[in-house]
Amino acid sequence: MKKFKRMLRMHRIFVTQELKRMMEYKGDFIVGIIGFLLGQFFNLLFLWIIFSQIPNLMGWTLNQIVFIYGFSLIPKGLDHLLFDNLWSIGYFTVRKGDFDKYLTRPINTLFHVMVEKLQIDALGELIMGIALVCITLPSVGIEWSVLKVLLAIAVIPFATLIYTGIKTATAAIAFWTKRSGNVIYMFYMVNDFAKYPVTIYNNVLRSIITYIIPFAFTAFYPANYILTGENPLFNIGMTVLLSLVIMAIGIFVWNKGIKAYESAGS
Repeated sequence: MKKFKRMLRMHRIFVTQELKRMMEYKGDFIVGIIGFLLGQFFNLLFLWIIFSQIPNLMGWTLNQIVFIYGFSLIPKGLDHLLFDNLWSIGYFTVRKGDFDKYLTRPINTLFHVMVEKLQIDALGELIMGIALVCITLPSVGIEWSVLKVLLAIAVIPFATLIYTGIKTATAAIAFWTKRSGNVIYMFYMVNDFAKYPVTIYNNVLRSIITYIIPFAFTAFYPANYILTGENPLFNIGMTVLLSLVIMAIGIFVWNKGIKAYESAGS
């Protein structure tokens, strides 16, 4: 319990210091958020253009797809906001030898890397995601219950862990190769397919994003339960199970990588 309280206190200190640093450059902060909002706007415009020509897509209406799209941005935005510093491990921290500083401090290295920085521009994703969910709620005909509300809220941090676990494992490859940014990017970009109903894809792609790189559990399956109330054991239960398994794999690979790490740099 003491260790947990210490980690929370350290996290608060890191967040406070990072916010102070960011507030020195308010222009960058505002531009970053606007940039993400614009990016999502053009994605939605693309959807609107498609649905202006067809009434539905494999049985899915525009509002349902926008709901799934909006839901997908929430766990992705949380991971982006809180744990995006893992990208630096894959791209330059290990290669430049800067990872040594984490080994000299009395704090878990993975925890330190994760909480050292915030990506405040991720608020653009979160704002857009929450807004899209709220806007489409009245038109998608969801039958609410206390259980559904609780599960919808509870599944979000687990969906976030899928992103974080995959990013942790792929970033840790840099401990052996010195650079793994391209590997992180390759895996991470698969999440673009998870923003839409998996039923619109062929069986091969559907299997990949469900069972191999399971980003479908960050968006479609939880959102499908919220929309239909069907199969909570699979849609929600598998999201929870897979998130814990993937995060455990990420931590395992990270710890193995730490043992293999050799300082680098120019």
